[in-house]
Amino acid sequence: MTDDTRSEISLHVNGVVCGLSVDNRRTLLDVLREDIGHTGSKKGCDHGQCGACTVLVDGRRVVSCLTLAVAAEGTEVTTVEGLSGDGGLSPLQEAFVRLDGLQCGYCTPGQLCSAAGMLAEHAEGRPSAVTAELPPGAPAPELDAAEVRERMSGNLCRCGAHPSIVRAVLEAAARQEVAR
Repeated sequence: MTDDTRSEISLHVNGVVCGLSVDNRRTLLDVLREDIGHTGSKKGCDHGQCGACTVLVDGRRVVSCLTLAVAAEGTEVTTVEGLSGDGGLSPLQEAFVRLDGLQCGYCTPGQLCSAAGMLAEHAEGRPSAVTAELPPGAPAPELDAAEVRERMSGNLCRCGAHPSIVRAVLEAAARQEVAR
């Protein structure tokens, strides 16, 4: 590669600053997996349709297979490896394990990152396509199975664990409410 096709970037991945020289055409997923060593995010379809590569960028869900690494310059990237701050499982991860929100596990990292981002979006009061019309300033409606299914619709589980994933997300949401 020539210097014209490379950029020096800084990514903050799971709280650690990573300085990298990357080809401008490389995806965030490939840089996370191949250069930084965070292999939790999976390459499923490589077209942004399955959600297996979902990570959080500045707290928002993104499919990392369609995000250029240079576009993430200076952002805070959270992968599945960074969801729990103390080294143990987060309440969301615990719920997935306890309620069998996984089968083969391939999509689980993307499901977990998407669920974490979705719970934050709901807590901020952001509506989904199935959210009932709310008056201005009204709090977000309580999460139910329909809300969770809609908000998680960008993440596919080919094994069919969706009912357990929905239960796990609802349990984690209830635990977050109690903690507030």
